[in-house]
Amino acid sequence: MQATAGATPNLQALDGLPLFDPSGRLRTERLHHGLQPAPGTEAGQIAVAPVVAGGTDHGLIVAFVAEGGLGPVTVQALERAATVVALAVTKQLAVSAVESKFRGDFLRDVLNGTAGTTAQITEHCAQLEWDVNRSMVVVVAELDPDADPATAGRTTPTPVAGRMPQQRLTAAWQQVVRRRDRFAPVVGFSHEVVALMPVDGSDTKTVIEDLIAAVTGDRGGGRHSFCTGVSRVIDSVAGIPQAYAQARKAVTVGRRMRGNGTVAHFDGLGVHRLLSLVDDSAELQAFASEVLGSLADDADEAIDLRQTLQALLDTNCNVAETARVLHFHYNTLRYRIGKLESIVGPFTTDPILRLDVALALRVVEMEGL
Repeated sequence: MQATAGATPNLQALDGLPLFDPSGRLRTERLHHGLQPAPGTEAGQIAVAPVVAGGTDHGLIVAFVAEGGLGPVTVQALERAATVVALAVTKQLAVSAVESKFRGDFLRDVLNGTAGTTAQITEHCAQLEWDVNRSMVVVVAELDPDADPATAGRTTPTPVAGRMPQQRLTAAWQQVVRRRDRFAPVVGFSHEVVALMPVDGSDTKTVIEDLIAAVTGDRGGGRHSFCTGVSRVIDSVAGIPQAYAQARKAVTVGRRMRGNGTVAHFDGLGVHRLLSLVDDSAELQAFASEVLGSLADDADEAIDLRQTLQALLDTNCNVAETARVLHFHYNTLRYRIGKLESIVGPFTTDPILRLDVALALRVVEMEGL
């Protein structure tokens, strides 16, 4: 929500409606054009009109009364007001587009380590009203390549005049981050949104979870799913380029491991972090095929046997425990172990082979063989 005006009782009643997330963002996905009952009230009413300029949906203008009394005339008035707002927004966007490009170009240089000395970067950031002289994490959010609003839990139709998904993602992150800390840099690029989030004394995971929950909203209004990568905590500007690389790596590996909508912290990638450093994916696939043989295939039987193999590794090859976990009869599992060892070798007794098998299974998980 950008601005409010009106009688104090109505404003207080509006704040109490289930239309706002903790960041203060109006859940626009819960509203539609025209008159509608106010949720959570018995007699309240809401009137809504979209703010559209240049074929682009810039938001909503909303009227609310706690005791009803709105009508079609109210909607017409809002539509006229929305036209005026659209003109003002168009003018503002023309100016902010130049400023945003300047900010984006500078932050890109900072992320790439080409923006100058630490002192120069800190001073320039201060001129842009960015505070980078504190403990931070770099957060990278990328839209999922095959994200489909129709399958993302959409509750309302996508507006005909809508912003591009990347623009919507950028706007959502900027609004949510600035509600939490207006001095935190957050910039949208062509394929990602980058934020430098302060975590002074805060639990990083909690901070990120709160941000993502606010940006995601109800997954309505045509919202797309996105993956998020989080770097280690850094204490100086000098660490930003490395932290940015960590966050981007976390996005890539997280999506490979768990699919769309993943939140991955660089420190939580484990051995996947090391495997991701191998640029030659063909070499990784060759390693997995050599170690696992036919188990590296995508046939149903191979996938089933890989699951059994992973369960055995997870229990340190404890047959009784694995049988209990998989709900197998003890003799059934013994038969499967024999079949597995005929394919990959004596992994139950050879610790070096067991390590190779464990790594190969991770490669298959990452590469989607």
